[in-house]
Amino acid sequence: METVLKRTPEPLRSVLIKHRELLKFAIVGGTTFLVDNGVWYVLKLTVLEPKPTTAKAIAIIVATIVSYILNREWSFRTRGGRERHHEAALFFVISGIAVVVNLVPLYVSRYVLHLEVPHVTRLVQEIADFASGSIIGMVLAMFFRFWGFKKWVFPDELGQRRRDGDQVTRLR
Repeated sequence: METVLKRTPEPLRSVLIKHRELLKFAIVGGTTFLVDNGVWYVLKLTVLEPKPTTAKAIAIIVATIVSYILNREWSFRTRGGRERHHEAALFFVISGIAVVVNLVPLYVSRYVLHLEVPHVTRLVQEIADFASGSIIGMVLAMFFRFWGFKKWVFPDELGQRRRDGDQVTRLR
């Protein structure tokens, strides 16, 4: 990331450095977006075809595990400082709430608006699923996660402990 920042023109570089955590969080989000949708479509087009919401929930869980590892070790590396099991528990509680936030638009699309076969064509169903589950739901959940992770999982006031630990490790 440092190499990319060095090659970025100055006005933009200052903004990116100022919002480094958000940028890293967005990159992790893009990665987990691909994981989420890859798993979701594999499941919903095969073994869980009649249960798209269940397939999406499983995909979100897989993507959440990937997200925890990447956010802890990269996005919020200098924050936090709780015991790992406590931090992980908070991460998964916030992420669990975000799963519900993410699923609500898909549920509404399928079961309230009836944007599913036989009420609409397969193409309309797939577009509605993608828009509601992968765009609207994911964006709402992303804002909730970023806020929750910064506030409760990786709070900056605990970050000093983690930053001090990194310095001690580097000195050895």
